[in-house]
Amino acid sequence: MVIFRIAAFLVFVGLAATSSAQGVDPARLDLGAKVYGSLCTTCHGPSGDLVAGVNLSTGQFKRAANDLDVMNVILKGVPGTAMPANNLGNADLLAVVAYIKVMKDYGARKVAVGDAAKGRAVFENAGGCLSCHRVNHVGSYLGPDLSDIGAARSAAMLEDTLMDPVSNARPGNRSIRAVTKTGAVVTGRRLNEDTWSVQIVDSNQKLVSLWKPDLKEYTVIKSTMPSYNGKLTADQRADLIAYLLALRPAPASGPAPGAGRGAGRGGPGRGAAQ
Repeated sequence: MVIFRIAAFLVFVGLAATSSAQGVDPARLDLGAKVYGSLCTTCHGPSGDLVAGVNLSTGQFKRAANDLDVMNVILKGVPGTAMPANNLGNADLLAVVAYIKVMKDYGARKVAVGDAAKGRAVFENAGGCLSCHRVNHVGSYLGPDLSDIGAARSAAMLEDTLMDPVSNARPGNRSIRAVTKTGAVVTGRRLNEDTWSVQIVDSNQKLVSLWKPDLKEYTVIKSTMPSYNGKLTADQRADLIAYLLALRPAPASGPAPGAGRGAGRGGPGRGAAQ
């Protein structure tokens, strides 16, 4: 019954929820943002990436392949999970789906975007980004893998992180400092954590599992990334943002030109960018 209702209404509204903000009524997106903030943010987070295996801002779903599926999940929920059923009217339902499809860029301010080729040089040299991050097999495991960052972050988000990484750090990308009962100090990026243990990539880029009862100190650090405010020129920053925006997943038909991807990417603990 729910599916028939959605299908009929989709025929009526046509292309109401499109893959970009262009052509969508801004008032509908504003309504969708409010609905999302009220119903979805607690579990999915402001950027839609807090549920494991789901990233709403990039269209990564577990049980949905199209708008109709997304609407059905919203209305019916997912039995046996934390996803509840939601009794939304047609206007709110269409609005929140339209918002989800453009949430990465919704309300984003305009940011200078330069030359991606020059930005790669900044990334690898002046920025020193490979000392912590990886792109397509190359670099360090200390920070999140950035191979697909352009699909998950807008230009404004990237600039915010470059200028103020601590304030814009994502919960899944935080580091920890632990002191064992024997006095050993261990620092690194948190990969997984439960009630009794935590797994990290330490400062030597090794995967370490810590048993919490063996720790006498445990501190979560929001971000170890340095601010680039004043460290890069405006042109260098614009070029770096252009390069990061160009980092996207290879198409399903094969690897992206020049991407050089293959099996084995990611290493220990691949995460979203800060």
